[in-house]
Order: sequence, then C-alpha cells, then structure tokens
Amino acid sequence: MSNDTEQADPRVEQADADAQVEEVEEVDEDLGATATDEDEADLEDDDEDEQDDEDDEDDEGPADLLEQEGDIAADYLEELLDIADLDGDLDMDVEGDRAMVSIVGADLQQLVGRNGEVLDALQELTRLAVYRETGERSRLMLDVSGYRARRREELVALAEETVRRVRESGDQVSLTPMSPFERKVVHDAVAAAGLTSESEGVEPRRFVVVLPA
Repeated sequence: MSNDTEQADPRVEQADADAQVEEVEEVDEDLGATATDEDEADLEDDDEDEQDDEDDEDDEGPADLLEQEGDIAADYLEELLDIADLDGDLDMDVEGDRAMVSIVGADLQQLVGRNGEVLDALQELTRLAVYRETGERSRLMLDVSGYRARRREELVALAEETVRRVRESGDQVSLTPMSPFERKVVHDAVAAAGLTSESEGVEPRRFVVVLPA
C-alpha cells in the first residue's frame, strides 16, 4: 500500500475554474428571454409586487426577507469566487424593495464582461440560487467593482441630455441598444425629467425611444 499523499492536480483545478467562468459567460444567452422585459416589468408590475408582498406576509417582514436573499446570494457568490480562484469582498444592503449585493475587488473585469454582459448573466444565476432556496422570485441587484454605479451615472447624464434634445427639437430620439438594467435607468431618468419613453426592438438590439411631450 502506498503511503504517498495525494496531491491536487492544478490542471483539474484550473479546468474547474474555467468551466465556472464559461458557465457565467454562456448563461446570458440562455436566460436572455427571462430578462428581456425587466425594464417594462419593473414599470408595469408595481401592483403585482404590492399584492405579492401582502400575500407573502408572515412572521418575517419584507426587510428580513430581503436580508435573507442577500445572505443566500453571498453564500452562492463566495463559492463561485472560490471555484474561480478570484479575490473579492462582498457587501450587502437593502435598497427599497431590492436586496443589493456588491463584489468588490481589484481585478474582477472578467465578471463584468463586455458592456456588462457577464455581470447580467451572473446576476440571473444568483437570482436563481435565491429562488431555489426561497421559492420566491428575486429582484436582487448585483454589482461588481462599482460597474453598475458608474454606468448608472453615465446613463442618467445621457437621459438628461436626450430630454433636452427632444424638448428643443420636438422630435423623438432613439438611443443605442441597451441591457434591461440600462433601459430601466434611462426610463426612470426620463420620467423624473417629465417626459415619457418606451422600449422598442428585440433583444439583444432592444433600445429606448424618448418621446416629446
């Protein structure tokens, strides 16, 4: 019988990490239909969300349930970071009716991807992890290294500039294709400025049109 201690094969560990990253990158296409109309759903389903809150009332309040979502998401993301051998700290908060989870680290661009595509897919995976534990649809928002916060500022500025152009010309203005998260930010900013907007097109080329008063 050999007394040699078994050593972990680094090629196997790297393969596991690569597979996890590939899963995050590829799931965006599979889940695209689920997230396609998130901006419209957020705008139109307020009554449904309020009814859900009433139906789901039990011993735990809404804040407790959102904190539970954050804890479940953090456990899932910690495991993913370990598998992918990535360093990152997790921050959790509750903002309005959403649990907010942020991964903060020095070199996490691979979890953001081009135009946030990998981040969007990772967010959907995290929401599914929460759903498996709670049985309830999650509206959790995930950010990585402040990407969404920076992008939100850029989009608000774009929306304000577009509102100015629409008011000056009296014509509607179409913006470039955006993700559901980006469209939602623009819709909110346009509404705050006193105009209306709508989404047109089909994913992944769906875009916002800002309408004159």
